[in-house]
Amino acid sequence: MRLEDLNALDADAATRELRRCCGSAHWAREMTAARPFASVDAMAAWADVIWAALDRVDWLEAFAAHPKIGESGGPGEAGRAGGWSEQEQRDVAGAAEITRRRLAEVNRDYESRFGYIFIVCATGKGADEMLRVLERRLKNDAAAELAVAAEEQRKITRLRLAKLVEEHVEGRQVTTS
Repeated sequence: MRLEDLNALDADAATRELRRCCGSAHWAREMTAARPFASVDAMAAWADVIWAALDRVDWLEAFAAHPKIGESGGPGEAGRAGGWSEQEQRDVAGAAEITRRRLAEVNRDYESRFGYIFIVCATGKGADEMLRVLERRLKNDAAAELAVAAEEQRKITRLRLAKLVEEHVEGRQVTTS
């Protein structure tokens, strides 16, 4: 879809498409209301502004739409983000069995400690790197970790928005920061 197509969708359809990028219903509704976007960069900027203004409950809803690192699909994945998570985590699938088992174990520890799944912008990260990040983040206090997880979700959302509109701006891809 192109940005113009997203801008032209009715509100329900636009909200459904935007939820493929971020599992927060509140975020998707606010993004829908912010249309039309003049450019992909403007859309990404609005995404950041809206994300930063959300409450913890909205962030947790977005996190819950993801599969755990090393797993495919997720509670909200089917029909929304499609295969994006699998693409983003593709380096985990080929990891050594011991690494995959350790990821599963530390994922359980993380979820037990913080009450939500480990969120990381996995694009370009191998399984060993994600495991190191996960182990390091387990040492965070709850408030610090929520802020880190929210920033990782923001990065994921940025990447997915670019995938959604499949548009390049002046020959360059939309950046994630």
